[in-house]
Amino acid sequence: MESHNQTLVLPAKHSRTLVIMAKAPRPGAVKTRLNQSLPPAAVVALYRCLLQDTVALARSLNDVDVAVMCPESDKEELTHFLDNAVPVVAQNGEGLAAGLVSVFAHFTAAGIQHVIAFNSDSPHLAPSILENAFQALSESDLVIGPTHDGGYYLVGAKDAYPTLFENDGLGTSSALERLVARAKALKLSRSVTETFYDIDVAEDLIRLAPELALAPARAPRTAAWFAQWGHALRQTHRMGDQ
Repeated sequence: MESHNQTLVLPAKHSRTLVIMAKAPRPGAVKTRLNQSLPPAAVVALYRCLLQDTVALARSLNDVDVAVMCPESDKEELTHFLDNAVPVVAQNGEGLAAGLVSVFAHFTAAGIQHVIAFNSDSPHLAPSILENAFQALSESDLVIGPTHDGGYYLVGAKDAYPTLFENDGLGTSSALERLVARAKALKLSRSVTETFYDIDVAEDLIRLAPELALAPARAPRTAAWFAQWGHALRQTHRMGDQ
């Protein structure tokens, strides 16, 4: 049964929709693995920048509708934070797996033929990779964007598969492996995009910093975050090396 808090995103302008998985930027609720490396204010500020840059990246694509999927309790705050730039839809159930199930149930039911769920912390991804993912989805049942740590930064489908995200170990190094196993069990054809990295721990930020220093336009708000908080990150990283 669909939650009364969900608002159907109809009619869709295009046959392709990119859905960003997000949370409201609250202390202790986002990027929690960074709390041991950065002050809480820096972590929340980073997430705000990552999310805004991710929305801008998504909106730069041609012929793609953009939406945000979030926990029901976060919908109002996220809608306000994003200033109504994109539709914000409340998921059914708790947790990321429930959110992913909600993405495909909701948007494919709305008649959208190609749906990709994308994380909120990879705004440095080249737009061409997202375009290629949609192209791959036109030829396969499922498209997956793997991360270097055993997870995935995007997953796309043309239909809802309620069991696809069961027991998939989201947030662990086995998430990708479990997703692929479930897809095989469902006999879904699969395409894989370029392996990439998202922002989970301080080492990811250390890797991203020089990339954005050379090309800040890739994620301008996140680049500005480094200008404000980079010193704290570098200090923590140096202490960790001692």
